[in-house]
Amino acid sequence: MAVYTKIDKNDIKLINNKFDIEKIINFQGIKQGIENTNYLLKSKNNKFILTIFEKRVSEKEVPFFMKLMDNLNSSRIDCPKPLRTRSNSYLIKLKKKTACIVSFLEGKDKKKLNIKDCYSVGKITAQMHLVTKKLKLYRKNSMGIKNLNPLLKSIKFKGNKFSKIDLFLKNNLKDINKHWPKKLPNGIIHGDLFIDNIFFKKNKLSGIIDFYFAGNDFFIYEIAICINALCFDLKGKKFSMNKQKIKGLIKGYESVKKISTREKKAINVLCRGAALRYLLTRLYDYSNTPKTALIKIKNPNEYYQKLLTHNSLNYYEDYLPR
Repeated sequence: MAVYTKIDKNDIKLINNKFDIEKIINFQGIKQGIENTNYLLKSKNNKFILTIFEKRVSEKEVPFFMKLMDNLNSSRIDCPKPLRTRSNSYLIKLKKKTACIVSFLEGKDKKKLNIKDCYSVGKITAQMHLVTKKLKLYRKNSMGIKNLNPLLKSIKFKGNKFSKIDLFLKNNLKDINKHWPKKLPNGIIHGDLFIDNIFFKKNKLSGIIDFYFAGNDFFIYEIAICINALCFDLKGKKFSMNKQKIKGLIKGYESVKKISTREKKAINVLCRGAALRYLLTRLYDYSNTPKTALIKIKNPNEYYQKLLTHNSLNYYEDYLPR
């Protein structure tokens, strides 16, 4: 989430006319995240989230996200529910951009997850995968392994402190591509299960938000993303892998859906691919984001460290406590 596009009272008036909801009386931008513009909308008795889709989201793909969240909601997966307009559409135009409103999910993100939290994340992820496996929706993962080479080429390394790792990135991508698995159980994954996209209320997981990277990919790739995003601890300036958290995450997942031997064998290269994917997007944002954007740029060094950690490992057993 971020704020690229500014809205005003006239835009709120348009929203009030389009949607059959209680009158919006207050709005404020949400700075967290880096992809789309987001606002918290408040009426007298309710809260909603307005999302204005920005550069990385193709307009023709937006209905996929709306249908996905609607289906998950109907299947009792706790996530925001897209609202429909008076004319039965999910989408409106604001500032010449596509926008939507979704229900407000109670709870908030934690600064740090414990082992029990990781178990809960694993469990809801598996429950989500069981639902999405049956959905007749399809969207190619826009940040899948095949998209990383064009992303790498688009980064402006010249003159910044990360220019020296250009060759390291190219060599890693080449090796990851070489060893990437061909056929594994797949379906729609969330694709961005970071700590700020997972909400808790009274210390219990209350739901998942921000599905705008969702797409079809290997289910185990979701676990690789979660290992990178949720199972490292920051000590000083160093990110170290927490194998107990990984154990909790996988135990929670397997309490609902088993992970096959072939999936387990692929975990290292998938973790490397996930780490590289986030390293590259952070490098892109670090190098290419306009200074006028109201946005907090995330440090690429975090995922450089995580990629180095995965490069020192080989097998599924390396990710679990001895």
